[in-house]
Amino acid sequence: MTKIYSAQNAIDAHIVKGMLEQQGIQARVNGEFLQGGIGELPLIDLVTVSVAEEDYEKALEVLREYENEES
Repeated sequence: MTKIYSAQNAIDAHIVKGMLEQQGIQARVNGEFLQGGIGELPLIDLVTVSVAEEDYEKALEVLREYENEES
């Protein structure tokens, strides 16, 4: 699995995961349960979304569309 997205929080990560899965891309949320350790853990890249390497390019396209919609 390759990291494709660094989320702001677990909710954001699950939104991205759901969008990827709607496009037929299996995705995994990593680190969502680490948010309780804030203060002892770095805040950067705490919650991420990963996809299989073979889905990486397709997942990037989906993320570009998502990020353009947010702007």
